[in-house]
Amino acid sequence: MTDAPLWPPAALEAATGGSFRGESRPILGASIDTRSLEPGDLFFAIRGEARDGHDFVPAALGKGAGAAVVAAARAHEFEGAGPVLAVPGEGDDPVLDAMRRLGLAARARTGAAIVAVTGSVGKTGTKEALRHVLSAQGATHASVASYNNHWGVPLTLTRMPEATRFGVFEIGMNHGAEILPLTAMVRPDVALITTVEPVHIEHFRSLSAIADAKGEIFSGLKPGGVAVINRDNPNYERLLAHAQASQAGRVITFGEHAAADVCAHRILTRPDVSVVDATVMGIPVTYQLGTPGRHVAMNSLGVLACIHALGADLARAALSLASLKPPVGRGERTALRIADGEAFLVDESYNANPASIRAALATLAGIDTGARGRRIAVLGDMKELGAAGETLHRELADAVAANGIDLVFAVGPLMTHLFEALPMPVRGTAAPTAEGVIDAVLATLRPGDAVMVKGSNSMRMVRIVEAVKARYAVAPDPREASLNAVR
Repeated sequence: MTDAPLWPPAALEAATGGSFRGESRPILGASIDTRSLEPGDLFFAIRGEARDGHDFVPAALGKGAGAAVVAAARAHEFEGAGPVLAVPGEGDDPVLDAMRRLGLAARARTGAAIVAVTGSVGKTGTKEALRHVLSAQGATHASVASYNNHWGVPLTLTRMPEATRFGVFEIGMNHGAEILPLTAMVRPDVALITTVEPVHIEHFRSLSAIADAKGEIFSGLKPGGVAVINRDNPNYERLLAHAQASQAGRVITFGEHAAADVCAHRILTRPDVSVVDATVMGIPVTYQLGTPGRHVAMNSLGVLACIHALGADLARAALSLASLKPPVGRGERTALRIADGEAFLVDESYNANPASIRAALATLAGIDTGARGRRIAVLGDMKELGAAGETLHRELADAVAANGIDLVFAVGPLMTHLFEALPMPVRGTAAPTAEGVIDAVLATLRPGDAVMVKGSNSMRMVRIVEAVKARYAVAPDPREASLNAVR
């Protein structure tokens, strides 16, 4: 949100093909949700899965929306309620179509250098890391949360100010051909695939098919753009073929592979930070990451590859990574006061798949719990795994053992398969829902413990996080002082 208008009325009409009815107000932002709408936002009355946005137009205008974008056929319903932009269309959702057209206009008017990010794991964290480092080098616009789908991408484009220097867009999918129209809208200068893993596997015949779907992102590259690929991934050659079939002018690879253009020679993981020794296009770089975890360190290589591709300041970006913090629900740490001591909560509740759970368990293993503390994992079902679901859950038992996890709480029918594969001393409590384990988790925690909560978003694992935070007073993190000293 800025004080300068984001869109003049004439530009809105020209881009959407609509016409204003009622006196327009300054447009400062854009929204599709009255709960988060700010005064001056352009409210798009798109049709959701359960509700039609037109039902919320009066509320949006009452909260100070600059105008509401509505289907022309329904504009008469809002006479006197406030300014509306009536847009034509006969399709399923004329308002969503208008938002797409406005997103295309936003892309056409900006001179920003644009990065698009996709991948089975780590795309939101990588997008946030790019936002973080680029914001120190110029006006940067990026996707909010995980706004990476058929409405999230055009909404993010629509919100992009004309004077933006860098744009960072997350693009997601759970079926084939979903990335194609989104990358065509974004038209990135640089496109990054973090990795390919068996996520949403129930919708694909194989892991190679997932790689093909992720590879679609390169089809939208501007002529001469840069494709950034994980050199360590088993599907590297397949992704490279997609990049070479696109308009990419070059390919940059990252990873630990000796042939990677951005190559990690050493990754030192500590409880609260990671240190990476790497070369970036032959230039030695040593940097610290404020977010722990080997998987985060690997994705940081992709970040630096994008920085190089954009022609931004590489040394400054590497320094900025030291102050990087994990997004909410993706590794955020909270120090807790329990009785006469402290414990630590790691919030990984936003989503889960086999690769990300294994990474989270490895990060949990790196937390120093002291002589009395335990490493506790509270795990919810991983969704969209199809027929492989039971096996992929059960196989997590190896990662639990390898990382020295002391206690596991299981949420959901699929995670029961892991629970039953664990030794009895490691089993906490299993329940069908998150609410079913809350009391047991709260009663179990003791000073020195580190507890990590993770599961697919639909399992509502965040309720466990909220309950832990509500029960135990948040204490200052004693490690922050040492972290600041290192920085």
